[in-house]
Amino acid sequence: MLKVFINPIMAKNNQQLDLNRVRNIGIIAHIDAGKTTTTERVLYYTGMVHRIGEVHDGAATTDYMEQERERGITITAAAVTASWRGHQVNIIDTPGHVDFTAEVQRSLRVLDGGIVVFDGVAGVEPQSETVWRQANDYHVPRICFINKMDRTGANFQRAIDMIVERLNANPVAIQMPYGEGENFNGIIDLIDMELITYGDDLGTAIERHPIPESHREQAETMYAEMVEKIVENDDYLTEKYLMEEEITKEELIGALRAATIANKVQPVLCGSALKNKGVQVLLDRVVDLLPSPLDVPPVEGIDPRKDKTVLRAPSNDDPLAALVFKIVTDPYVGRLAFFRVYSGVMKTGTMVLNTSTGKKERVGRIVRMFADRREDVEEVQAGDIAAILGLKETFTGDTLADPQHPIVLENITFPDPVIEVAVEPNTKADQDKMGLALRRLAEEDPTFKVEVDDKLGQTIIRGMGELHLEVLIDRMTREFGVAARVGEPRVAYRETITKSHRQDTTFKRQTGGSGQYARVVIEFEPLPEEERDEAVDGLLFVDAIRGGAIPKEYIKPTMNGILEAMQGGVLAGYPVVDIKATLVDGAFHEVDSSEIAFKIAGSMALKEAVSKAKPALLEPMMKVEVVVPDDYTGAVVGDLSSRRGTVTGMEPRGLGTTSIRASVPLGNMFGYATALRNITQGRGNFTMEFDQYSIAPPSVADEVIKSGR
Repeated sequence: MLKVFINPIMAKNNQQLDLNRVRNIGIIAHIDAGKTTTTERVLYYTGMVHRIGEVHDGAATTDYMEQERERGITITAAAVTASWRGHQVNIIDTPGHVDFTAEVQRSLRVLDGGIVVFDGVAGVEPQSETVWRQANDYHVPRICFINKMDRTGANFQRAIDMIVERLNANPVAIQMPYGEGENFNGIIDLIDMELITYGDDLGTAIERHPIPESHREQAETMYAEMVEKIVENDDYLTEKYLMEEEITKEELIGALRAATIANKVQPVLCGSALKNKGVQVLLDRVVDLLPSPLDVPPVEGIDPRKDKTVLRAPSNDDPLAALVFKIVTDPYVGRLAFFRVYSGVMKTGTMVLNTSTGKKERVGRIVRMFADRREDVEEVQAGDIAAILGLKETFTGDTLADPQHPIVLENITFPDPVIEVAVEPNTKADQDKMGLALRRLAEEDPTFKVEVDDKLGQTIIRGMGELHLEVLIDRMTREFGVAARVGEPRVAYRETITKSHRQDTTFKRQTGGSGQYARVVIEFEPLPEEERDEAVDGLLFVDAIRGGAIPKEYIKPTMNGILEAMQGGVLAGYPVVDIKATLVDGAFHEVDSSEIAFKIAGSMALKEAVSKAKPALLEPMMKVEVVVPDDYTGAVVGDLSSRRGTVTGMEPRGLGTTSIRASVPLGNMFGYATALRNITQGRGNFTMEFDQYSIAPPSVADEVIKSGR
C-alpha cells in the first residue's frame, strides 16, 4: 500500500499554504542505489523519526509491508511530508525494481521535481536510464545524488561521465567528494567553497572548514567549470562573467535554480546516506534549487463540455482540479484514493465530479497517515497531496473537479504486462475470495491484469515480471486469506501483421423483423514506429470516409469492433497490436443498419484481414545487464548467446569486473539467476527490464503455436 508520513502539526494547520515554501519531489533510482536509506535519513534529520531504521534490518520506516521487509526492497511508493528550513517537503520514495515501474510512473505524474540517486560504484544502471526517461516524459526537473561514495571502487567523475554518455544529460557538479572509497571523509561544497565533515557517526555534528591545500587546486578547477556551466544559461551573468566581474553566491544559486527548473542542467551532489554524510546538504539544495508548485506551468486539461483546452493555476481561488494517482486497499480504513490537488481546495462533505467517468462522488473523509496512525483533515489546498476514503467509482488516473467547472487532466499511461501465470483456487470458498482479492489488487496496480480463460477454465494473471507476480500472489495469500495453486510463468506474446491488406467486409443478416446490414472497407497496415504514440490499445484508427458513405454514428462502433477482435489473434490467440486501420468506404441501409451491425462488421474485417496480412508472433525482448568478474566474461557471453541474446556493449566497472549489456528474449531468461550463480560461483549479478516487442523467429513461433501457450 502507499504509505504517507506527515508532520502531525501540518495536518492540523488548515491555514493558507505558502506554495513558495512547498516542494513535491520524488526519489528515483535503480534498485539498491540507496533511495530508501536516503529517505530514512531525511525523516531522521527533519525530526520525523527519532531512530534511524535500516533497510537491511527490515526496519526502514517507509518499507513496512511484510513483503518489503523480507526482501529488503521497496515495492510501493511511500510519500513522506517533512519540514526543512521553514519549507514543507513532500517526498515520494519510489521502487527501483523494474517490475514495479508503474509506481515510479504514477509518482512522477504528480511531482514537481526529483532526486535521482546513483550508486557511486556502478554509476548509471539500466533502471536509472528508465526512470530518467520517465522523468523526461513528464518534464520533471531533477538533481543528482551520487551515493555510496564510501564504497571501494566509488568514482565520482566516472559517474558524472556516465550521466552524460548514457542519459544525454547536462550535469553540473556543485560538490566534490573529499576522498573516495575508504578514504571518503567529507564533502567539498563548491558553491560555498568549504569542506563539510562530520564529528559523529549519526551525521548530526556538521563541521565546516576551509578547503585543504591537498584539494584546493581541484576544487578551484571544478568551481570554474561549475560557474561557466551556470552562467551560460543566464544572459546577465554571462555578461558579468565575460567582463570578469564578481558573481555572488546568491546570483549563482538563482541562475542555477532557473536552469534546473527549465531542465537545462542537473546539479550533482555526493555523499553516503548509509554513513549519514551529505543528506542535510542535499535537503538544503532541494529547497534552494527544485521548483515549488508555483514554478511549474499551470496544469493543462480538457473542458469536456466544450472539448477545448483549459489551464488551471496552482491557486486556492481557481476551481478544483485534482488527479487520483493511486488506489490503496487499507485493511483498517478501507479503500483510499490518493490525489494531488492542482488547483482549488478539496473539502470534506462536498460533492465532486469524476470527469473521467462522468459520475459524481461525495468526499466523505480526507485523511493523512503517519506510519500506522491516521489524521483526519477538513481540506487539502492547491499543491498538496492526501487521500480520500470511500470513493467507489474512482480509479487511478481519474480527475476530480468542481461540477460547475469540469476539467479532464491527462491520464497516466502504463506499460503492458509481459509475463503471465495461471492461478486456481483450492476450494469453492477460495474461489469467491480470490475473485475479490484479484479485483482489489487490480484496482491498486494498473500493470496487473486478470483474465479468465474460458477454454481452460483458468484464471490468468499478468504482470511486469516474476517478482511482480510473486509479490501479488503473496499478498493475495496473506492479506485476503486465499489458498491457490500457481502455474509456471509464461511469456505474454503478442501478434501483429507484416504487410498491408485492403479488406471489404459485409455483414448481412435477415430475420423475421428488420435485419442487420453493414459494409466496411478498411485498409489495414503495420503501424509505423513514428505513429505508435497516437495508438490506443495497439490500434491507430483513421476515419477517411467521404461523402457520407457511412454515417458518423457508425464510425466509433466500427472502431470498437476492431478493438474487440484484436483481443485474440489468429496464430495462437494472443492480443493483436501495432495496427493502423483506415476506414475508407462502406455502405449502410436506412432501416437495417445499426451500431451493433457495424461493430460486428469491424470485428469480422479485422479477423479476415489479419489472416491475409502475413501475421507474425511478437516476443518481449529484455534489456539485460550482467556485472561479473573479468574471469567469467567469456562464459557469461557464451551463455547469453545460447539464449538467443545479442550483446550490445561491454565496459569495465573497476575492481576487476565487467558490465555486459545484452538484448535477450524474455522466454529464454526464466531461471537465469540460478544459471548465472552457477557460472560465476555466486559472484555475478544481473538486472533485466522490458525493452520492446520484436518478431519471433519462425522456429519459436511454430513452437508457441503448437504448444498453444
